[in-house]
Amino acid sequence: MFGRLREGLRRSREQLSNSVEQLVLGKKVIDDALLEDLEAILLQADMGVAATREIMDRVTQRVRRNELKDPTALRAAIRQALLDILQPRAQDWTPQKGQTQVLMMVGINGAGKTTTIGKLSARWKAEGYSILLGAGDTFRAAAVEQLQGWAERVQVPVIAQGAGADSASVLYDAYAAARARGVDLLIADTAGRLHTQGHLMEELKKVKRVLAKQDPAAPHQIWLVLDAGTGQNALQQVQQFHEAVGLTGICITKLDGTAKGGVVAAVAKALPLPIRFIGVGEGVEDLRPFSAEAFVDALFAESGS
Repeated sequence: MFGRLREGLRRSREQLSNSVEQLVLGKKVIDDALLEDLEAILLQADMGVAATREIMDRVTQRVRRNELKDPTALRAAIRQALLDILQPRAQDWTPQKGQTQVLMMVGINGAGKTTTIGKLSARWKAEGYSILLGAGDTFRAAAVEQLQGWAERVQVPVIAQGAGADSASVLYDAYAAARARGVDLLIADTAGRLHTQGHLMEELKKVKRVLAKQDPAAPHQIWLVLDAGTGQNALQQVQQFHEAVGLTGICITKLDGTAKGGVVAAVAKALPLPIRFIGVGEGVEDLRPFSAEAFVDALFAESGS
């Protein structure tokens, strides 16, 4: 499994870890010019200003205290600083048996939201949980069909109506059905929307209010699905979706398709929200619970290892 993670992060590792390796090659001292080049590498990897500043502050302080003299030790210092940023965000979550919960999934179009729902369903069903899907993305007929396709593939039921139906009503009915059947988890899909589309964000708030009519605690989890390739735009998505509905977790997808894996650190610094899962490939098993140590190990794996 580590090999799959390592391969999925290959492009990001080439951008970050290998670039640092090339930077220090043949260097005898850590000077200001080297530190400036290092900062540029971190920013190019989409670490974001806040995470880059924290890493650079830690490295610079160690250099000034003469704790870090050898340029070849920079990789280890960056690795540790990155791990310190990510570790608090690695918080696993699984459904509870015997208690019907709602996991509401939100995100912009193309982030991989429906695919993520399908993969989560497969994972949790394999672990013995009963799952029901709610096709709340009624804006696009293709979205309902895609969710139904995943439901058939992983053999879980789905509650759906036609395109154009009221999303909140569909998910209200889905939650009622889940409770009546004693299902462990309802995963509620919602229409993909830009975080800048105010009227659609209001619809998300409506869905949340309607679900709460059956249980004030519902939805029990609200996760944002982010496409790693969107780079620094991901930070705006996190902030605005969180402001609208109160996120409880983040899933970062398509890390295998970008050299900008540093966006995970940028997101981790944006808000104190758990990073629940990361996607590093097409397979069901390539959506994996976020482990800070495994992620950083794969990002800084030695060349050829």
